[in-house]
Amino acid sequence: MAGILGYGKFTHAVVRGIPDSFGKSKATGGEGEEVDLAKAQRQYGVYTGILRQKLGLQLIEIPADSTLPESWSVEDTAVIQGDTALITQPWNKDRRRETEAVRKVLEELKLHVVEGADDENATLDGSDVLFTGREFFVGISSWTNHKGAELVADTFRDFAVSTVPVSGAAHLKSFCSMGGPDTIVTGSSEAAKQALKAMEQLTDHHYEILTVPDDAAANCVYVRVGSKSNYLLHRSAEEYPESAAAFQKLTDYTLLPTSCSETSKLGGALSSCSLLINRRLDL
Repeated sequence: MAGILGYGKFTHAVVRGIPDSFGKSKATGGEGEEVDLAKAQRQYGVYTGILRQKLGLQLIEIPADSTLPESWSVEDTAVIQGDTALITQPWNKDRRRETEAVRKVLEELKLHVVEGADDENATLDGSDVLFTGREFFVGISSWTNHKGAELVADTFRDFAVSTVPVSGAAHLKSFCSMGGPDTIVTGSSEAAKQALKAMEQLTDHHYEILTVPDDAAANCVYVRVGSKSNYLLHRSAEEYPESAAAFQKLTDYTLLPTSCSETSKLGGALSSCSLLINRRLDL
């Protein structure tokens, strides 16, 4: 299948700067902790530097917008596979304006852009969508409902789409992600265990499972460079020492410890801060 053959290969990363209004939204999935704006901006700078310098991705940076305090979480605005991009419909209606700038960038990259639902009741956050290279899992959460999941199924008809219940204020990718082709990284909480159990019951494929002690550390970013080089951005040992040690099992990977403590306080994760795209343009 085309999805798994090219899994983890990307050419571009779309990111959006940390606005001065960072942390001032009333609707987030975090714990209400006080955030450090300057630290968040420094961590964002390191993150984007890794994408550009370590991974060789072409970085497309959308300017920060202080009227959109959660716009740094670009992952929520689109679901991208191959040359198709689905514009989402975030649960928080104040965030729906974030999709305008993202849509423009995706159109400039000549992706086939599919608009979100006409149904105002459909909600979909990209952080609830896990693409494994073989199929999609969509978390049914406080942020994404069944009508939102139907948008994914209607857009990506070449892939199976299954729904997974997510409890509390979390997104599906708050406690799981892909650590490589056919490898799911998952946290150790009861919510993570239940979600993994549901995915294993729904799938026809076999996945290797890497379990880490901390849910937040289970969200990582896998990128394949060339034909043999595997890179993994994961939370740093300073943040989650036990989970960082678990990634040492991936002996054929180049591990890139990356901190995102401030966005994490607002429900964000490493994957929240970018949209990764595999697009070769003939210019």
